[in-house]
Amino acid sequence: MFESIQPAPPDPILGLSEAFASDPNPAKINLSVGVYQDDQGHTPILGSVKLAEQRLLGSEQTKSYKPISGDPGYAAAVQRLIFGADHEVIAAGRAATAHTPGGTAALRVAGDYLKKMHSRDGVPPTVWISDPTWANHANVFQAAGLSVKTYPYFDPATNSLSFDAMLQALSQVPAGDVVLLHGCCHNPTGTDPTYEQWARIADCLAGRGVLPLVDFAYQGLADSIDQDAAGLMQLCRPGCEMVICSSFSKNFGLYNERVGALTAVAKTQVAAQAVLSHVKTCIRSNYSNPPAHGAAIVTTVLNDPELRSRWEGEVKQMRDRINRMRRLLAQRLSAKGVPGDYSFITRQRGMFSYSGLTEDQVRRLREKHAIYIVRSGRINVAGITEANVDRLCEAIAGVV
Repeated sequence: MFESIQPAPPDPILGLSEAFASDPNPAKINLSVGVYQDDQGHTPILGSVKLAEQRLLGSEQTKSYKPISGDPGYAAAVQRLIFGADHEVIAAGRAATAHTPGGTAALRVAGDYLKKMHSRDGVPPTVWISDPTWANHANVFQAAGLSVKTYPYFDPATNSLSFDAMLQALSQVPAGDVVLLHGCCHNPTGTDPTYEQWARIADCLAGRGVLPLVDFAYQGLADSIDQDAAGLMQLCRPGCEMVICSSFSKNFGLYNERVGALTAVAKTQVAAQAVLSHVKTCIRSNYSNPPAHGAAIVTTVLNDPELRSRWEGEVKQMRDRINRMRRLLAQRLSAKGVPGDYSFITRQRGMFSYSGLTEDQVRRLREKHAIYIVRSGRINVAGITEANVDRLCEAIAGVV
């Protein structure tokens, strides 16, 4: 049966990391995969995470299975982080959260749930994603049996949000469909709506019978833990329905622990629990129940005031370094005489920047300079350091 199988093409992002690992050039630079790096080019373990792990190691008494939806304490901690402890959604019990293996699994479980419970006459709802968006979004939802369409988001001519076109498209989304929004630090563009624009997006979707699905993978890496939830709070109005897919890979540095969550917000507590019951059936037929360690770390940090304070400080350090690299990149591009105005890089938020580099320029950067960038021109700003920024800018100057 296997003899006729041809190899699948490499993943457009993870495949680049594999190519980077095998590249013998000692000056190679990897700006492709979305992993935070410090000034030395390392992906560190946060101090708050290490302290939490030490506590867990001393107190752990079992390796037994977790419930299908994970520990209730983890769900409660995630909800408080998203909404704030005193939010109406929590007080009314309108949110129900399941622990998933990373944000990607949260998206897939959401897709499975939507296909199972919200198909109409056998036709599943369409998920509307931004153009552009994370390369894996369409893959995940299509694998779950959903159709995917796009709405305008980014204007490469101005390196800014195509807000009017976006809003016009969202106003035409049919009732019963799903609109995927990035909570903050839009991947790949780094361009987010303003607070006022979020309010207009929420107004647009509120009366249409459209379900917002928020991919919330970078909380804390744009402006602050609380400010980065401002757009989500606009969507989260009394009586609203929505789905939030959280990830703690970036803001906790828990990449290989695969820690995420799916949170469904319904009009009532009864409805939220009903949704959770069907989410659990989707989980049971997929990975059965979630891993324990990463979620225990997140719960321990968020529930301990001292660890929480230290974690927030570490997130700020990551955020400040990323923004410092944005400013440095824009300055050095200008100093190296690279044609164009790159000040837009300093206005973007989060780990990623839509650089404007063409596919051909990206190819030449890889082949001639061992600089690895995603084909779309998206760069991971966190992969830039003071040690490699000059070589990077000189190489860009040579291909632009």
